[in-house]
Amino acid sequence: MTPPFCNVALPVPLRTTFTYAVPEWLQGTLQPGSRVLVPFRKKSMVGVVVELAESAPPGTKIREIIRVLDFVPALTPKLIELAHWIAGYYLAPVGEVFRAMLPPVRELKSQRQILLTDAGRDAAVSLSGGELSHGLTSSEAAFLAKLKERKGTMPLGPAAKLGVEASALQRLQRLGLIEIRETVQGRSLRTQRVIAWKDNLSPATEPRPEKSEENLNAETQTSQRKRREERVRELLETERGPLPLAQLMKLAQVTRAVIERMLRDGLLESWEEPIDPAEDPFDAGFTPPAHELNAEQESALKAIRARFKLGEFGVQLLHGVTGSGKTEVYLRAVQETLARGKTALVLVPEIALTLWIGRQCRSWFGARFEGVAVLHSALSDVERAREWWRVRNGEARVVVGTRSAVFAPLENIGLVIVDEEQENSYKQEETPRYHGRDVAIVRAKMEGALALLGSATPSMETYHHAREGKYELLTLASRVADRSLATVEIVDLREDFQQTHQTSPISAALHAGIQECLANGTQTLVLINRRGYSWSVLCRSCGASVQCVNCSISMTHHKQRNRLECHYCGSIQAIPKVCPKCQSKYVYFFGEGSEHLEERLRKEFPGARIARLDRDTARTKRQYQETLGAFAGGALDILVGTQMLAKGHDFQRVTLVGVISADSSLSLPDFRAAERTFQLLTQVAGRAGRGELKGRVLIQTFYPEHYAIQDAVKQDYGAFFERELHFRRMMAYPPFTSLANVIVRDTSLEKTIRWSRQLSEYFSPHDDKGVRILGPATAPLARLKKEHRFQFLLKSPKRSVLTKLLSGALAYCEANEIPDTAVLVDMDPLSLL
Repeated sequence: MTPPFCNVALPVPLRTTFTYAVPEWLQGTLQPGSRVLVPFRKKSMVGVVVELAESAPPGTKIREIIRVLDFVPALTPKLIELAHWIAGYYLAPVGEVFRAMLPPVRELKSQRQILLTDAGRDAAVSLSGGELSHGLTSSEAAFLAKLKERKGTMPLGPAAKLGVEASALQRLQRLGLIEIRETVQGRSLRTQRVIAWKDNLSPATEPRPEKSEENLNAETQTSQRKRREERVRELLETERGPLPLAQLMKLAQVTRAVIERMLRDGLLESWEEPIDPAEDPFDAGFTPPAHELNAEQESALKAIRARFKLGEFGVQLLHGVTGSGKTEVYLRAVQETLARGKTALVLVPEIALTLWIGRQCRSWFGARFEGVAVLHSALSDVERAREWWRVRNGEARVVVGTRSAVFAPLENIGLVIVDEEQENSYKQEETPRYHGRDVAIVRAKMEGALALLGSATPSMETYHHAREGKYELLTLASRVADRSLATVEIVDLREDFQQTHQTSPISAALHAGIQECLANGTQTLVLINRRGYSWSVLCRSCGASVQCVNCSISMTHHKQRNRLECHYCGSIQAIPKVCPKCQSKYVYFFGEGSEHLEERLRKEFPGARIARLDRDTARTKRQYQETLGAFAGGALDILVGTQMLAKGHDFQRVTLVGVISADSSLSLPDFRAAERTFQLLTQVAGRAGRGELKGRVLIQTFYPEHYAIQDAVKQDYGAFFERELHFRRMMAYPPFTSLANVIVRDTSLEKTIRWSRQLSEYFSPHDDKGVRILGPATAPLARLKKEHRFQFLLKSPKRSVLTKLLSGALAYCEANEIPDTAVLVDMDPLSLL
């Protein structure tokens, strides 16, 4: 019998759980990890059952659970354990941790299906002979027999009508005689028309018309028609395989009429197939090139296999230069994991990479056979829920996803891969402020699995751990097929201005390089790490900039949308005709963003096929896929984008990469500025020369002497690491200390100052006693989303000392009625802004 009470974690900013009574009709069925609907104050909320309890806290009024949302617990016991670790380490309310873990609640329309297992079939056969086994009651035996009659499957609703109680179903499930699966019910899948080249074609030989003045025009039209048909054939037969109609028209740059005519002529065939929301439209016909592993890859894979044989937790860092074949090693490691009967989790930092790696995993392992699930924020709630329950029901054995996929409900995990482990996007910037890489390592430890971290430019902390022997270091020092690294050149913009007397974002060297690529039929990537058209709007008379009304930051000009936007809070303003401060009409747009660069390239290269990829142009999964697919398929000559282009992509025909304003991040007030600059430049340099053609990289900068830029040009990670490590040691920054950033915030400046002073009074006696406390001081972003912000920075060589002090600080805030929402604690911060 289930205990009569349970502790429920709710998604509220309170560091406690709440006790509820379990109704009698639920006793015997409720399990930890299930989502429940409970009354909280004057409303109902969805929470997670953390544990069952025999008694309730004395002197409190206990309310009952309203209903259970999951017959199968949404969270496994290991995920509940992981949630408690996150809550303790990152000092986050446990209910908000569970909220980050769970699939969307809005998908509550689901169906529970009962399946008869092999053991259940055997039991049903023996029962038909009158023999009761497993200690079953007569009603349970009758239910198994009925289930067998119905081909071993039955929805939960009809089972209830047969008089089978929930407790009996739970018991049959524990005995392994049945499985209960939860499937999300969404809208019926849409279909799409798929086009393929017809096999074994023997084209008829057309009689050649005699050349005459009358048929010259017809001959020209025939030639153009043949070229279009040949392009379609190359795409469908050689490059991509069968493609959806809309995608084929875009890649081949032909009209629907051309495709319809080729279908009528018997050159093509077509069929309708459902659009799987979880499936990447670019999967069709894609097969990654099967490279023979080189000696370094074989050595790395051998070390991974050795760790698998040990059958225990470990962390390995796969440090490989860009283009060294890390993805090939990942896929073979996943293959080994599946062969051992275990599951695998693959984390990537960007949605675009999720689609890219997911596509390769599907090609290797099959979306239907081994089961590959993809989880990321661009999926709709129903799509995410469907994928989540596929994983929870054991239908998917490989999960590929971004940061939140670390919580995928996989069981029996053997391998956790974190690709591009140094990326900032693994850090959650809202409560709970966890780091996906670190949580992945802890999850691997709890599962007794291998954590495999990969990067061409590892974070300082990770590489330091590898150097100290805490992690095992695996190295890929050369590119696959002995391809040379791209040639990297610095374009000193000071000298460029002296020669051209122009302030164009495209230097003379970059212009000449793009012109050469267009002439040779190769492709160019141009990186600029700023969205929008212009960084800010300035008044030439008084020097004032147009600031966001909610934040202490300049508004960004977006020309296509004809407005100013704040990239922090999302507020929008009309473009001013006069200065808001002095009413001068001399308003000036300052700085170039990706939108401006795209416009400039279109003017300078009018015949080129150009596209832009940033958060403004690729807001959905399909937009990402279409742009990347068009570039990979050769339908574009130049691709302009932000840092999402810098990582992981394998474009075979890119021979030139241009980096605009390479030194812009060096001026930020952040101790990681040099590390970020080096990583970004090295990663983007790795996008060039990945195929048979040699690559070239042009880095435009006003500060070519900086060591981050110099070492990025040489692509010398070791030299950069040593220089940066010396700086970190001198300034007592990670990896030599643990860091915590504490922000006090409120819409009232008076309250923010008062609470900062109170917190300072608590911290002061502890300063220089195992902890160095800096602040309070105005945060670099003094106002954000209407809130004023003051900052404390805490450093300690011992993380436990830091955690103890901050736990005490939060208790002090509660005792002094400082709201929980007013104090933000960020353990291991990646940004100090």
